[in-house]
Amino acid sequence: MPKLFWDKVGEKLYETGVRQGVLYVQNAGVYPLGVAWNGLTGVTESPSGAEATPLYADDSKYLNLMSAEEFGATVEAYTYPDEFGVCDGSVDVAEGVRIGQQGRKTFGLAYRTGLGNDTDGLDHGYNLHLVYGALAAPSEKGFQTVNNDPDAITFSWEVTTTPAAVTNRKPTAQMTINSTKVDPAKLQTLENILYGTDVADPRLPLPDEVIALFAGAAPEALTMSSIVPDEAAANVAVDSNIVITFNNKIAKESILVTSAAGVVVPGTKTLDATGKILTFDPTGNLTAGTTYLVTLIGVTDIYSQALPVTVKNFATVA
Repeated sequence: MPKLFWDKVGEKLYETGVRQGVLYVQNAGVYPLGVAWNGLTGVTESPSGAEATPLYADDSKYLNLMSAEEFGATVEAYTYPDEFGVCDGSVDVAEGVRIGQQGRKTFGLAYRTGLGNDTDGLDHGYNLHLVYGALAAPSEKGFQTVNNDPDAITFSWEVTTTPAAVTNRKPTAQMTINSTKVDPAKLQTLENILYGTDVADPRLPLPDEVIALFAGAAPEALTMSSIVPDEAAANVAVDSNIVITFNNKIAKESILVTSAAGVVVPGTKTLDATGKILTFDPTGNLTAGTTYLVTLIGVTDIYSQALPVTVKNFATVA
């Protein structure tokens, strides 16, 4: 076993700051759209529970029973996104008119704290914090006259959480990703998901998705694995569906089916349970003896990777 040393160069670590806050309002158990939280000044994490209850037998201490641990926090800010209104019990009833004392929606949160050391300073790295199932309690707002020592109003919310499910682990309401210890490419993929890209909206992935991203191999570039009917297929039945398979789970798509003359084919689109197989079911039968184009545009996977615009064709039976 190697000898211990203290305060070696580069190992004098510290954590400070809070920045790049993002709010994700929950919808049906997921967090589909993030918005930047400007003016975030502090997040105080305050776990509770995990307390021991001693049991005694035979006139001595037998064992300790541990209570469940809960995650809470205090969020402080100079301002907050308009979207946070529904999380703070407010509803807009007209442009610029808001009422309070309404129901409160659950939300998720992402923010960074800086990691520094004695050689790199705060360029050393950062912790990326993810919070799930958060619910904000009513907060006090103190308004005061401007004087010779002015200060901006600070808003503060006490937050409780309901943990999200984690496969083969206990549920959790918070995750921390250390930028100095994870694969930079996988971290960039996660941040593309959290903060959005030119082709994908920002969203908060659930814990299982985050774990799978870092525990597995880096995601493959998004491709179309197959399409039925096949490219340039002929004599396709007029009552056929169009089935497209991708190699990665799809987050967003915009697929257009038209005749070669430009007539749009109406229909419904469904993704299977894996999120990789998309079926287009035309509202009615296709026209016999007609060439059709399937245009894939705006398709992105859960890693915010985009599929290049792709056009396939087939012809129906005469």
